[in-house]
Amino acid sequence: MQLSPLQHFNEALIKLAVMLYQVDGTVTLTEQDYLSALVDELDWQSPICPEAFLNQSIYDARRALDLGEQLPYLRELQSALEYDADKALEVAMAITGVDGERSIEETEILSLLTHKLLARALVSQSRTQPPAGEPMVAG
Repeated sequence: MQLSPLQHFNEALIKLAVMLYQVDGTVTLTEQDYLSALVDELDWQSPICPEAFLNQSIYDARRALDLGEQLPYLRELQSALEYDADKALEVAMAITGVDGERSIEETEILSLLTHKLLARALVSQSRTQPPAGEPMVAG
C-alpha cells in the first residue's frame, strides 16, 4: 500500500513527539496525555493501527537515544515533517512545554528543527500565509 504524504507526515509527527518526550530521560504523565491526544486527532490512513505504530516509535526513539543517534533519527523525518512544518513545530513546542519546563536536550532539538531541519519549509509556508488576522486574497 502506498502511503499518502499526509500519512507520512502523521507518522513523522508521532516519531518527533516521542523523541522529544523521551530525550530528557523523564517521561511525565502530561507528556503522555498530550501524545495520546495528538495520536487520537490525526487523520490516520494506514493499515497499521496507531497504537502499534506508537509502540514501535517508542522503541525506535529509545534505541536512537541509547545509541546517541538522535540527529540521524531526526534527519530521517525531515522531508515528511516539511509537509506541514508549522504543525510539526507547533507539536514540538507543545510537547516540550506541556510539563512546565524545557530541558537542554529538548531546547537543542527545537533549535535544530527551526534553524536547520524545517527552516526552509517554515519560511516558505510563512510567505504563502497572510499575517494573523488578515484574510487570504486570491490573486
